[in-house]
Amino acid sequence: MKKLKLVTQIFVFLVFIAVLSNRTEIFNILSKISLFQVYAEEVDDLQKQIDELEHLKQLSEDATKPLESEVGSLEKRIQNARYSIEVAKNEAKALAIKIGDREVDLALQYQIFSKRIAQQYKRIRTFSPIISILASNNAADLTKDLAYRDSVKNQDNQFIRAIGEDIRELQKDKKKLELDQITLAALEKQLDEQAAFFKVEINKAKDYQQALGGQIAALSARQQEILNEKSGTFQTTVGDVPPADDPASRPDYNPGFSPAFAAFSFGAPHFKGLSQYGAYGRSKDGQTAEDILKAYYGSGIEIKKDYPNETITLGRYVNGSLICDQGSVDLETYANRIYEVPSSWGDDGGMEALKAQAVAAKSYALATVKNRGCICMTESCQVYKPVNKGGNWEQAVNETSGWVMMANGSPLWAQYAASSGGYQESYSSSYNSGYSTPAFWDTKNGQSGWTSQAYEKIAGSPWFYKAWYKKRSGDSCGSSHPWLTSGEMADIINAWVVLVEHGQSDDRVGAIGSCWGGNPYSIDELRNKAASLGKGYSSVTGVSVTYGNNGVTASVIFQADGNSVTINGNDFYKVFNIRAPGAVSLKSGLFNIEKK
Repeated sequence: MKKLKLVTQIFVFLVFIAVLSNRTEIFNILSKISLFQVYAEEVDDLQKQIDELEHLKQLSEDATKPLESEVGSLEKRIQNARYSIEVAKNEAKALAIKIGDREVDLALQYQIFSKRIAQQYKRIRTFSPIISILASNNAADLTKDLAYRDSVKNQDNQFIRAIGEDIRELQKDKKKLELDQITLAALEKQLDEQAAFFKVEINKAKDYQQALGGQIAALSARQQEILNEKSGTFQTTVGDVPPADDPASRPDYNPGFSPAFAAFSFGAPHFKGLSQYGAYGRSKDGQTAEDILKAYYGSGIEIKKDYPNETITLGRYVNGSLICDQGSVDLETYANRIYEVPSSWGDDGGMEALKAQAVAAKSYALATVKNRGCICMTESCQVYKPVNKGGNWEQAVNETSGWVMMANGSPLWAQYAASSGGYQESYSSSYNSGYSTPAFWDTKNGQSGWTSQAYEKIAGSPWFYKAWYKKRSGDSCGSSHPWLTSGEMADIINAWVVLVEHGQSDDRVGAIGSCWGGNPYSIDELRNKAASLGKGYSSVTGVSVTYGNNGVTASVIFQADGNSVTINGNDFYKVFNIRAPGAVSLKSGLFNIEKK
Protein backbone atom coordinates (compact mmCIF):
# COMPACT_ATOMS: atom_id res chain seq x y z
CA MET A 1 0.00 0.00 0.00
CA LYS A 2 2.85 2.38 0.87
CA LYS A 3 4.51 1.88 -2.51
CA LEU A 4 1.21 2.18 -4.33
CA LYS A 5 0.49 5.51 -2.55
CA LEU A 6 3.96 6.84 -3.39
CA VAL A 7 3.66 6.05 -7.10
CA THR A 8 0.16 7.55 -7.16
CA GLN A 9 1.47 10.80 -5.63
CA ILE A 10 4.18 11.03 -8.28
CA PHE A 11 1.64 10.46 -11.05
CA VAL A 12 -0.69 13.15 -9.67
CA PHE A 13 2.18 15.65 -9.51
CA LEU A 14 3.23 14.92 -13.09
CA VAL A 15 -0.35 15.20 -14.33
CA PHE A 16 -0.42 18.66 -12.68
CA ILE A 17 2.74 19.68 -14.51
CA ALA A 18 1.41 18.27 -17.77
CA VAL A 19 -1.71 20.41 -17.48
CA LEU A 20 0.41 23.50 -16.97
CA SER A 21 2.64 22.58 -19.88
CA ASN A 22 -0.26 23.08 -22.28
CA ARG A 23 0.96 26.72 -22.25
CA THR A 24 3.67 25.64 -24.66
CA GLU A 25 1.59 26.69 -27.64
CA ILE A 26 1.26 30.20 -26.27
CA PHE A 27 4.99 30.48 -25.65
CA ASN A 28 5.76 29.15 -29.12
CA ILE A 29 3.55 31.84 -30.57
CA LEU A 30 5.09 34.54 -28.39
CA SER A 31 8.63 33.51 -29.19
CA LYS A 32 7.95 34.00 -32.89
CA ILE A 33 6.66 37.55 -32.52
CA SER A 34 9.27 40.04 -33.70
CA LEU A 35 9.92 43.18 -31.68
CA PHE A 36 9.23 46.66 -32.96
CA GLN A 37 12.04 48.96 -33.95
CA VAL A 38 11.21 52.41 -32.63
CA TYR A 39 12.60 55.45 -34.38
CA ALA A 40 12.50 58.85 -32.70
CA GLU A 41 11.51 60.62 -35.89
CA GLU A 42 8.31 58.58 -36.24
CA VAL A 43 6.48 60.70 -33.69
CA ASP A 44 3.01 60.19 -35.11
CA ASP A 45 3.44 56.42 -34.91
CA LEU A 46 4.50 56.31 -31.24
CA GLN A 47 1.11 55.64 -29.68
CA LYS A 48 0.17 52.97 -32.20
CA GLN A 49 3.39 51.17 -31.36
CA ILE A 50 3.01 51.53 -27.61
CA ASP A 51 -0.57 50.21 -27.76
CA GLU A 52 0.56 47.14 -29.70
CA LEU A 53 3.51 46.60 -27.38
CA GLU A 54 1.28 46.86 -24.32
CA HIS A 55 -1.09 44.31 -25.87
CA LEU A 56 1.70 41.87 -26.63
CA LYS A 57 3.20 42.33 -23.18
CA GLN A 58 -0.19 41.67 -21.59
CA LEU A 59 -0.63 38.49 -23.63
CA SER A 60 2.75 37.26 -22.50
CA GLU A 61 2.10 38.14 -18.87
CA ASP A 62 -1.31 36.43 -18.95
CA ALA A 63 0.33 33.32 -20.37
CA THR A 64 3.07 33.19 -17.76
CA LYS A 65 1.03 34.07 -14.68
CA PRO A 66 -0.09 30.45 -14.03
CA LEU A 67 3.51 29.35 -14.35
CA GLU A 68 4.92 32.23 -12.30
CA SER A 69 2.51 31.49 -9.47
CA GLU A 70 4.16 28.08 -9.17
CA VAL A 71 7.75 29.15 -9.69
CA GLY A 72 8.40 29.77 -6.01
CA SER A 73 7.52 26.20 -5.02
CA LEU A 74 8.47 24.46 -8.26
CA GLU A 75 12.03 23.60 -7.26
CA LYS A 76 10.87 22.23 -3.92
CA ARG A 77 8.22 20.11 -5.63
CA ILE A 78 10.74 18.81 -8.11
CA GLN A 79 13.13 17.96 -5.29
CA ASN A 80 10.35 16.18 -3.41
CA ALA A 81 9.39 14.25 -6.53
CA ARG A 82 13.01 13.28 -7.16
CA TYR A 83 13.32 12.16 -3.55
CA SER A 84 10.14 10.09 -3.85
CA ILE A 85 11.41 8.46 -7.03
CA GLU A 86 14.74 7.73 -5.37
CA VAL A 87 12.98 6.16 -2.39
CA ALA A 88 10.89 4.03 -4.73
CA LYS A 89 14.02 2.96 -6.62
CA ASN A 90 15.75 2.01 -3.37
CA GLU A 91 12.68 0.05 -2.29
CA ALA A 92 12.67 -1.70 -5.65
CA LYS A 93 16.34 -2.60 -5.20
CA ALA A 94 15.62 -3.93 -1.70
CA LEU A 95 12.69 -5.91 -3.09
CA ALA A 96 14.91 -7.37 -5.80
CA ILE A 97 17.43 -8.52 -3.17
CA LYS A 98 14.62 -9.93 -1.06
CA ILE A 99 13.19 -11.76 -4.06
CA GLY A 100 16.61 -13.24 -4.74
CA ASP A 101 16.89 -14.45 -1.16
CA ARG A 102 13.37 -15.84 -1.31
CA GLU A 103 14.17 -17.70 -4.52
CA VAL A 104 17.13 -19.39 -2.78
CA ASP A 105 14.97 -20.25 0.24
CA LEU A 106 12.19 -21.44 -2.00
CA ALA A 107 14.57 -23.71 -3.89
CA LEU A 108 15.57 -25.40 -0.62
CA GLN A 109 11.98 -25.60 0.53
CA TYR A 110 11.04 -27.01 -2.83
CA GLN A 111 13.45 -29.89 -2.33
CA ILE A 112 11.90 -30.61 1.07
CA PHE A 113 8.48 -30.16 -0.51
CA SER A 114 9.33 -32.79 -3.17
CA LYS A 115 10.54 -35.28 -0.57
CA ARG A 116 7.42 -34.81 1.53
CA ILE A 117 5.19 -35.31 -1.46
CA ALA A 118 7.01 -38.53 -2.22
CA GLN A 119 6.85 -39.69 1.38
CA GLN A 120 3.17 -38.87 1.63
CA TYR A 121 2.51 -40.76 -1.56
CA LYS A 122 4.36 -43.79 -0.26
CA ARG A 123 2.51 -43.71 3.05
CA ILE A 124 -0.82 -43.57 1.31
CA ARG A 125 0.12 -46.50 -0.91
CA THR A 126 1.58 -48.67 1.89
CA PHE A 127 -0.69 -47.82 4.79
CA SER A 128 -2.83 -50.75 6.09
CA PRO A 129 -5.11 -50.39 9.09
CA ILE A 130 -4.89 -54.15 9.83
CA ILE A 131 -1.09 -53.99 10.03
CA SER A 132 -1.30 -51.01 12.36
CA ILE A 133 -3.69 -52.88 14.66
CA LEU A 134 -1.54 -56.00 14.72
CA ALA A 135 1.63 -53.96 15.32
CA SER A 136 0.18 -52.12 18.28
CA ASN A 137 0.64 -53.52 21.79
CA ASN A 138 -2.61 -52.05 22.96
CA ALA A 139 -5.41 -49.66 22.04
CA ALA A 140 -3.54 -46.63 23.38
CA ASP A 141 -0.56 -47.23 21.10
CA LEU A 142 -2.89 -47.70 18.19
CA THR A 143 -4.59 -44.38 18.91
CA LYS A 144 -1.23 -42.54 19.17
CA ASP A 145 0.00 -44.02 15.92
CA LEU A 146 -3.12 -43.05 14.03
CA ALA A 147 -3.07 -39.52 15.52
CA TYR A 148 0.61 -39.11 14.58
CA ARG A 149 0.01 -40.21 11.05
CA ASP A 150 -2.94 -37.80 10.76
CA SER A 151 -0.84 -34.90 12.17
CA VAL A 152 2.01 -35.56 9.75
CA LYS A 153 -0.48 -35.62 6.92
CA ASN A 154 -1.97 -32.26 7.99
CA GLN A 155 1.48 -30.67 8.37
CA ASP A 156 2.46 -31.86 4.93
CA ASN A 157 -0.73 -30.46 3.45
CA GLN A 158 -0.13 -27.06 5.11
CA PHE A 159 3.49 -27.01 3.97
CA ILE A 160 2.46 -27.86 0.44
CA ARG A 161 -0.12 -25.05 0.40
CA ALA A 162 2.40 -22.55 1.87
CA ILE A 163 5.02 -23.45 -0.70
CA GLY A 164 2.49 -23.01 -3.48
CA GLU A 165 1.42 -19.61 -2.10
CA ASP A 166 5.07 -18.51 -1.83
CA ILE A 167 5.65 -19.47 -5.43
CA ARG A 168 2.63 -17.48 -6.61
CA GLU A 169 3.60 -14.45 -4.44
CA LEU A 170 7.16 -14.58 -5.67
CA GLN A 171 6.08 -14.55 -9.29
CA LYS A 172 3.71 -11.67 -8.59
CA ASP A 173 6.42 -9.62 -6.82
CA LYS A 174 8.90 -10.26 -9.62
CA LYS A 175 6.43 -9.04 -12.21
CA LYS A 176 5.61 -5.92 -10.14
CA LEU A 177 9.30 -5.18 -9.68
CA GLU A 178 9.84 -5.24 -13.43
CA LEU A 179 6.89 -2.90 -14.01
CA ASP A 180 7.99 -0.51 -11.19
CA GLN A 181 11.48 -0.26 -12.62
CA ILE A 182 10.11 0.63 -16.06
CA THR A 183 7.64 3.16 -14.55
CA LEU A 184 10.25 4.84 -12.34
CA ALA A 185 12.65 5.26 -15.25
CA ALA A 186 9.88 6.86 -17.31
CA LEU A 187 8.83 9.14 -14.43
CA GLU A 188 12.38 10.32 -13.87
CA LYS A 189 12.80 11.14 -17.54
CA GLN A 190 9.46 12.98 -17.68
CA LEU A 191 10.28 14.96 -14.55
CA ASP A 192 13.61 16.06 -16.04
CA GLU A 193 11.85 17.14 -19.23
CA GLN A 194 9.18 19.11 -17.34
CA ALA A 195 11.73 20.84 -15.11
CA ALA A 196 13.71 21.85 -18.19
CA PHE A 197 10.50 23.07 -19.84
CA PHE A 198 9.64 25.34 -16.92
CA LYS A 199 13.08 26.90 -16.85
CA VAL A 200 13.35 27.47 -20.59
CA GLU A 201 9.80 28.71 -21.21
CA ILE A 202 9.61 31.03 -18.23
CA ASN A 203 13.01 32.51 -19.09
CA LYS A 204 11.90 33.00 -22.69
CA ALA A 205 8.71 34.72 -21.56
CA LYS A 206 10.58 36.92 -19.08
CA ASP A 207 13.11 37.95 -21.72
CA TYR A 208 10.28 38.77 -24.09
CA GLN A 209 8.42 40.81 -21.47
CA GLN A 210 11.61 42.64 -20.52
CA ALA A 211 12.24 43.56 -24.14
CA LEU A 212 8.69 44.88 -24.49
CA GLY A 213 8.96 46.72 -21.18
CA GLY A 214 12.10 48.46 -22.36
CA GLN A 215 10.41 49.66 -25.52
CA ILE A 216 7.31 50.80 -23.62
CA ALA A 217 9.48 52.69 -21.14
CA ALA A 218 11.30 54.41 -23.98
CA LEU A 219 8.03 55.48 -25.57
CA SER A 220 6.43 56.51 -22.26
CA ALA A 221 9.47 58.66 -21.53
CA ARG A 222 7.71 61.30 -23.64
CA GLN A 223 5.29 61.89 -20.75
CA GLN A 224 8.24 62.38 -18.40
CA GLU A 225 9.84 64.71 -20.93
CA ILE A 226 6.70 66.85 -20.95
CA LEU A 227 6.54 66.72 -17.14
CA ASN A 228 10.18 67.78 -16.76
CA GLU A 229 9.81 70.59 -19.26
CA LYS A 230 6.68 71.99 -17.65
CA SER A 231 7.69 71.51 -14.02
CA GLY A 232 10.50 73.99 -14.40
CA THR A 233 13.24 71.77 -13.03
CA PHE A 234 15.77 74.14 -14.59
CA GLN A 235 18.02 76.28 -12.41
CA THR A 236 17.64 80.00 -12.72
CA THR A 237 17.97 83.15 -10.65
CA VAL A 238 16.82 86.73 -10.80
CA GLY A 239 19.96 87.85 -12.58
CA ASP A 240 19.63 85.22 -15.29
CA VAL A 241 16.25 86.06 -16.75
CA PRO A 242 14.74 89.15 -15.10
CA PRO A 243 11.02 88.30 -15.13
CA ALA A 244 8.79 90.70 -17.05
CA ASP A 245 5.27 91.52 -15.97
CA ASP A 246 2.80 89.50 -18.00
CA PRO A 247 -0.77 90.68 -17.63
CA ALA A 248 -2.11 87.29 -18.77
CA SER A 249 -0.38 85.61 -15.81
CA ARG A 250 -2.11 87.75 -13.19
CA PRO A 251 -5.36 86.89 -11.39
CA ASP A 252 -7.09 90.00 -12.77
CA TYR A 253 -6.64 88.98 -16.41
CA ASN A 254 -9.84 88.58 -18.43
CA PRO A 255 -9.55 85.63 -20.84
CA GLY A 256 -12.86 86.47 -22.53
CA PHE A 257 -14.88 83.49 -21.27
CA SER A 258 -16.42 82.30 -18.04
CA PRO A 259 -16.06 80.26 -16.01
CA ALA A 260 -12.31 80.33 -16.44
CA PHE A 261 -9.72 78.49 -14.36
CA ALA A 262 -5.98 79.05 -13.96
CA ALA A 263 -3.31 77.31 -11.89
CA PHE A 264 -1.13 79.80 -9.98
CA SER A 265 2.26 78.74 -8.63
CA PHE A 266 3.78 80.22 -5.50
CA GLY A 267 7.45 80.70 -6.39
CA ALA A 268 9.89 79.17 -8.90
CA PRO A 269 12.03 77.26 -9.65
CA HIS A 270 13.24 75.60 -6.41
CA PHE A 271 12.71 76.43 -2.78
CA LYS A 272 15.91 75.62 -0.91
CA GLY A 273 18.34 77.95 0.79
CA LEU A 274 18.19 81.69 0.30
CA SER A 275 15.21 83.22 -1.51
CA GLN A 276 16.62 86.15 -3.45
CA TYR A 277 13.35 88.08 -3.40
CA GLY A 278 12.80 87.02 0.20
CA ALA A 279 16.23 88.42 1.11
CA TYR A 280 15.32 91.62 -0.72
CA GLY A 281 12.10 91.88 1.31
CA ARG A 282 13.97 91.23 4.57
CA SER A 283 16.52 93.91 3.66
CA LYS A 284 13.73 96.39 2.95
CA ASP A 285 12.27 95.42 6.33
CA GLY A 286 15.51 96.40 8.09
CA GLN A 287 17.35 93.09 8.52
CA THR A 288 21.15 92.89 8.17
CA ALA A 289 23.03 90.52 5.89
CA GLU A 290 23.88 88.33 8.89
CA ASP A 291 20.21 88.24 9.94
CA ILE A 292 19.22 87.21 6.43
CA LEU A 293 21.87 84.48 6.13
CA LYS A 294 21.01 82.91 9.49
CA ALA A 295 17.29 83.05 8.69
CA TYR A 296 17.73 81.03 5.50
CA TYR A 297 20.64 78.77 6.41
CA GLY A 298 19.98 78.28 10.11
CA SER A 299 21.51 79.30 13.41
CA GLY A 300 23.98 76.41 13.14
CA ILE A 301 26.14 78.18 10.59
CA GLU A 302 29.21 80.26 11.41
CA ILE A 303 29.85 83.42 9.40
CA LYS A 304 33.62 83.47 9.24
CA LYS A 305 34.86 86.99 8.45
CA ASP A 306 38.54 86.36 7.79
CA TYR A 307 38.45 83.52 5.33
CA PRO A 308 41.58 83.36 3.08
CA ASN A 309 41.30 84.68 -0.46
CA GLU A 310 41.62 81.22 -2.01
CA THR A 311 41.76 80.31 -5.69
CA ILE A 312 38.56 79.39 -7.52
CA THR A 313 39.09 77.05 -10.49
CA LEU A 314 36.62 77.51 -13.34
CA GLY A 315 35.19 74.78 -15.53
CA ARG A 316 32.47 73.81 -17.98
CA TYR A 317 30.14 70.91 -18.63
CA VAL A 318 30.85 68.68 -21.63
CA ASN A 319 28.34 65.89 -22.25
CA GLY A 320 27.31 66.00 -18.62
CA SER A 321 30.86 65.90 -17.24
CA LEU A 322 32.48 68.84 -15.45
CA ILE A 323 35.78 69.74 -17.15
CA CYS A 324 38.11 72.04 -15.17
CA ASP A 325 39.85 73.88 -18.02
CA GLN A 326 38.63 77.50 -17.87
CA GLY A 327 41.36 79.02 -15.76
CA SER A 328 41.15 80.34 -12.22
CA VAL A 329 40.70 83.56 -10.21
CA ASP A 330 40.94 84.48 -6.54
CA LEU A 331 37.77 84.27 -4.44
CA GLU A 332 37.07 88.02 -4.12
CA THR A 333 37.62 88.66 -7.84
CA TYR A 334 35.32 85.74 -8.57
CA ALA A 335 32.60 87.23 -6.36
CA ASN A 336 32.83 90.60 -8.14
CA ARG A 337 32.06 88.84 -11.44
CA ILE A 338 28.87 87.02 -10.32
CA TYR A 339 25.70 88.13 -12.11
CA GLU A 340 22.84 86.78 -9.99
CA VAL A 341 20.81 89.76 -8.68
CA PRO A 342 20.18 93.31 -9.94
CA SER A 343 22.56 95.94 -8.52
CA SER A 344 19.59 98.33 -8.55
CA TRP A 345 18.21 96.62 -5.45
CA GLY A 346 20.85 98.48 -3.48
CA ASP A 347 19.15 101.76 -4.37
CA ASP A 348 15.80 100.62 -2.99
CA GLY A 349 16.59 99.28 0.46
CA GLY A 350 18.16 96.07 -0.77
CA MET A 351 21.85 96.61 0.04
CA GLU A 352 21.83 93.99 2.81
CA ALA A 353 20.27 91.50 0.39
CA LEU A 354 23.16 92.11 -2.05
CA LYS A 355 25.68 91.52 0.74
CA ALA A 356 23.90 88.30 1.81
CA GLN A 357 23.91 87.16 -1.82
CA ALA A 358 27.65 87.86 -2.14
CA VAL A 359 28.44 85.74 0.93
CA ALA A 360 26.16 82.94 -0.31
CA ALA A 361 27.84 83.00 -3.74
CA LYS A 362 31.35 82.77 -2.25
CA SER A 363 30.36 79.98 0.14
CA TYR A 364 28.69 78.01 -2.65
CA ALA A 365 31.74 78.37 -4.92
CA LEU A 366 34.21 77.27 -2.24
CA ALA A 367 32.13 74.21 -1.28
CA THR A 368 31.73 73.21 -4.93
CA VAL A 369 35.43 73.60 -5.81
CA LYS A 370 36.59 71.73 -2.70
CA ASN A 371 34.32 68.81 -3.53
CA ARG A 372 34.29 68.79 -7.34
CA GLY A 373 37.56 70.44 -8.31
CA CYS A 374 36.06 73.45 -10.09
CA ILE A 375 32.83 75.34 -10.70
CA CYS A 376 31.02 76.00 -13.98
CA MET A 377 30.22 79.52 -15.14
CA THR A 378 26.55 79.18 -16.15
CA GLU A 379 23.22 78.98 -14.37
CA SER A 380 23.92 75.28 -13.78
CA CYS A 381 26.24 76.57 -11.04
CA GLN A 382 26.45 80.38 -10.81
CA VAL A 383 26.49 82.93 -13.60
CA TYR A 384 30.08 84.20 -13.90
CA LYS A 385 31.31 86.69 -16.49
CA PRO A 386 34.94 87.69 -17.12
CA VAL A 387 34.33 91.34 -16.10
CA ASN A 388 33.39 92.90 -12.78
CA LYS A 389 29.72 93.73 -12.39
CA GLY A 390 30.46 96.99 -10.56
CA GLY A 391 28.01 99.36 -8.89
CA ASN A 392 26.17 98.37 -5.74
CA TRP A 393 27.16 94.75 -6.26
CA GLU A 394 30.86 95.56 -6.11
CA GLN A 395 30.24 97.56 -2.94
CA ALA A 396 28.40 94.60 -1.39
CA VAL A 397 31.29 92.25 -2.26
CA ASN A 398 33.88 94.65 -0.83
CA GLU A 399 31.92 95.15 2.40
CA THR A 400 31.80 91.38 2.93
CA SER A 401 35.39 90.64 1.91
CA GLY A 402 36.56 87.53 3.77
CA TRP A 403 33.03 86.56 4.77
CA VAL A 404 32.22 82.87 4.21
CA MET A 405 29.51 80.71 5.79
CA MET A 406 30.81 77.57 7.49
CA ALA A 407 28.92 74.44 8.57
CA ASN A 408 30.55 71.52 10.38
CA GLY A 409 33.98 72.99 9.67
CA SER A 410 33.61 73.45 5.89
CA PRO A 411 32.33 76.20 3.58
CA LEU A 412 28.55 75.86 3.33
CA TRP A 413 27.10 74.58 0.07
CA ALA A 414 24.73 77.55 0.01
CA GLN A 415 21.88 76.99 -2.42
CA TYR A 416 19.63 79.87 -3.45
CA ALA A 417 16.89 80.63 -5.96
CA ALA A 418 14.72 83.47 -7.15
CA SER A 419 11.43 83.00 -5.33
CA SER A 420 10.13 80.27 -3.03
CA GLY A 421 6.53 81.44 -2.82
CA GLY A 422 6.77 81.97 0.92
CA TYR A 423 7.91 78.54 2.15
CA GLN A 424 11.53 77.42 2.38
CA GLU A 425 12.28 73.72 2.11
CA SER A 426 15.04 72.14 4.18
CA TYR A 427 18.05 70.57 2.49
CA SER A 428 21.27 68.92 3.61
CA SER A 429 24.58 68.26 1.91
CA SER A 430 27.32 65.68 2.24
CA TYR A 431 29.68 68.59 1.55
CA ASN A 432 28.93 69.71 5.11
CA SER A 433 28.66 66.32 6.85
CA GLY A 434 24.88 66.33 6.55
CA TYR A 435 24.21 69.81 7.96
CA SER A 436 20.52 70.65 7.37
CA THR A 437 19.00 74.05 6.71
CA PRO A 438 15.63 74.88 8.31
CA ALA A 439 12.20 74.53 6.73
CA PHE A 440 9.91 77.46 7.52
CA TRP A 441 7.28 79.90 6.31
CA ASP A 442 9.23 82.89 5.02
CA THR A 443 6.97 85.58 6.48
CA LYS A 444 7.02 88.10 9.32
CA ASN A 445 4.52 85.98 11.25
CA GLY A 446 5.12 82.33 10.36
CA GLN A 447 2.33 80.39 8.70
CA SER A 448 -0.32 82.85 9.86
CA GLY A 449 1.51 85.58 7.93
CA TRP A 450 1.28 83.74 4.63
CA THR A 451 0.62 85.23 2.14
CA SER A 452 0.00 88.82 3.22
CA GLN A 453 3.25 89.21 5.21
CA ALA A 454 5.52 87.06 3.07
CA TYR A 455 8.90 88.74 2.53
CA GLU A 456 8.74 87.99 -1.20
CA LYS A 457 5.47 89.86 -1.39
CA ILE A 458 7.07 92.80 0.45
CA ALA A 459 9.81 92.73 -2.19
CA GLY A 460 7.27 92.60 -5.03
CA SER A 461 8.46 89.33 -6.57
CA PRO A 462 6.68 88.85 -9.91
CA TRP A 463 7.13 85.08 -9.43
CA PHE A 464 5.56 84.99 -5.98
CA TYR A 465 2.13 84.21 -7.46
CA LYS A 466 2.04 83.55 -11.17
CA ALA A 467 0.19 81.42 -13.73
CA TRP A 468 2.76 80.03 -16.17
CA TYR A 469 2.04 79.36 -19.83
CA LYS A 470 5.35 79.90 -21.64
CA LYS A 471 8.58 77.97 -21.91
CA ARG A 472 11.85 79.60 -20.94
CA SER A 473 12.39 80.37 -24.62
CA GLY A 474 9.14 82.36 -24.65
CA ASP A 475 7.31 79.78 -26.76
CA SER A 476 3.71 79.46 -25.55
CA CYS A 477 2.96 76.42 -27.75
CA GLY A 478 -0.08 78.14 -29.21
CA SER A 479 -1.59 79.45 -25.95
CA SER A 480 -2.10 83.20 -25.51
CA HIS A 481 -2.82 82.90 -21.76
CA PRO A 482 -2.87 80.28 -18.99
CA TRP A 483 -6.65 80.21 -18.45
CA LEU A 484 -8.66 77.03 -19.09
CA THR A 485 -12.31 76.60 -19.93
CA SER A 486 -14.65 74.51 -17.79
CA GLY A 487 -14.24 71.62 -20.25
CA GLU A 488 -10.45 71.92 -20.31
CA MET A 489 -10.27 71.77 -16.51
CA ALA A 490 -12.59 68.75 -16.57
CA ASP A 491 -10.12 67.24 -19.02
CA ILE A 492 -7.42 67.51 -16.33
CA ILE A 493 -9.69 65.60 -13.94
CA ASN A 494 -10.21 62.91 -16.59
CA ALA A 495 -6.44 62.58 -16.94
CA TRP A 496 -6.28 62.07 -13.17
CA VAL A 497 -9.02 59.41 -13.39
CA VAL A 498 -7.00 57.45 -15.94
CA LEU A 499 -3.45 57.93 -14.66
CA VAL A 500 -3.91 58.08 -10.89
CA GLU A 501 -7.31 56.83 -9.75
CA HIS A 502 -7.13 53.77 -12.00
CA GLY A 503 -3.36 53.59 -12.35
CA GLN A 504 -3.40 53.25 -16.13
CA SER A 505 -0.19 53.58 -18.14
CA ASP A 506 -1.24 55.44 -21.25
CA ASP A 507 1.17 57.58 -23.26
CA ARG A 508 -1.70 59.24 -25.10
CA VAL A 509 -2.57 61.13 -21.92
CA GLY A 510 -0.28 64.00 -22.82
CA ALA A 511 -0.41 67.70 -23.55
CA ILE A 512 -2.30 68.96 -26.56
CA GLY A 513 -0.30 71.61 -28.39
CA SER A 514 2.22 72.35 -31.09
CA CYS A 515 5.22 71.73 -28.83
CA TRP A 516 4.77 68.09 -27.97
CA GLY A 517 3.85 66.08 -31.08
CA GLY A 518 2.69 62.52 -30.61
CA ASN A 519 -0.94 61.48 -30.74
CA PRO A 520 -2.59 62.74 -27.53
CA TYR A 521 -6.24 62.01 -26.81
CA SER A 522 -8.67 64.72 -27.77
CA ILE A 523 -10.80 66.06 -24.92
CA ASP A 524 -13.73 63.88 -26.03
CA GLU A 525 -11.54 60.78 -26.38
CA LEU A 526 -10.04 61.18 -22.91
CA ARG A 527 -13.48 61.74 -21.38
CA ASN A 528 -14.69 58.52 -23.01
CA LYS A 529 -11.58 56.72 -21.76
CA ALA A 530 -12.26 57.90 -18.20
CA ALA A 531 -15.94 56.97 -18.53
CA SER A 532 -14.97 53.44 -19.55
CA LEU A 533 -13.12 53.17 -16.24
CA GLY A 534 -16.05 54.42 -14.18
CA LYS A 535 -16.58 58.17 -14.56
CA GLY A 536 -15.76 60.81 -17.17
CA TYR A 537 -16.25 64.51 -16.48
CA SER A 538 -17.53 67.19 -18.87
CA SER A 539 -17.48 70.47 -16.95
CA VAL A 540 -16.17 72.07 -13.77
CA THR A 541 -18.23 74.67 -11.94
CA GLY A 542 -16.19 75.31 -8.78
CA VAL A 543 -12.86 74.67 -7.09
CA SER A 544 -11.12 75.12 -3.74
CA VAL A 545 -7.75 74.08 -2.32
CA THR A 546 -6.27 73.18 1.06
CA TYR A 547 -2.67 73.69 2.17
CA GLY A 548 -0.41 71.59 4.36
CA ASN A 549 1.84 72.77 7.17
CA ASN A 550 4.78 71.50 5.10
CA GLY A 551 4.47 74.19 2.45
CA VAL A 552 2.62 72.30 -0.29
CA THR A 553 -0.92 72.21 -1.58
CA ALA A 554 -2.58 69.31 0.23
CA SER A 555 -5.66 68.84 -1.93
CA VAL A 556 -7.73 70.30 -4.74
CA ILE A 557 -11.52 69.94 -4.51
CA PHE A 558 -13.52 70.34 -7.72
CA GLN A 559 -17.24 70.60 -8.28
CA ALA A 560 -17.68 68.73 -11.54
CA ASP A 561 -20.89 67.43 -13.15
CA GLY A 562 -22.67 67.73 -9.82
CA ASN A 563 -20.00 65.73 -7.98
CA SER A 564 -17.30 66.73 -5.52
CA VAL A 565 -13.92 65.40 -6.69
CA THR A 566 -10.98 65.60 -4.27
CA ILE A 567 -7.48 65.17 -5.70
CA ASN A 568 -4.23 64.96 -3.75
CA GLY A 569 -2.16 68.10 -4.34
CA ASN A 570 0.96 66.31 -5.53
CA ASP A 571 -1.07 64.08 -7.86
CA PHE A 572 -2.79 67.12 -9.36
CA TYR A 573 0.57 68.86 -9.80
CA LYS A 574 1.92 65.96 -11.85
CA VAL A 575 -1.24 65.30 -13.88
CA PHE A 576 -1.72 68.99 -14.62
CA ASN A 577 1.80 69.29 -16.00
CA ILE A 578 1.31 66.17 -18.14
CA ARG A 579 -2.07 67.11 -19.62
CA ALA A 580 -2.52 70.90 -19.48
CA PRO A 581 -2.62 72.34 -23.02
CA GLY A 582 0.41 73.97 -24.61
CA ALA A 583 3.04 75.13 -22.13
CA VAL A 584 0.53 75.86 -19.35
CA SER A 585 2.16 74.50 -16.21
CA LEU A 586 2.76 74.56 -12.48
CA LYS A 587 6.26 75.38 -11.22
CA SER A 588 5.66 74.66 -7.55
CA GLY A 589 3.99 72.10 -5.32
CA LEU A 590 2.54 75.09 -3.48
CA PHE A 591 -0.20 76.40 -5.77
CA ASN A 592 -3.75 77.69 -6.03
CA ILE A 593 -6.52 77.31 -8.61
CA GLU A 594 -8.29 80.57 -9.46
CA LYS A 595 -11.80 80.70 -10.89
CA LYS A 596 -13.40 83.69 -12.57
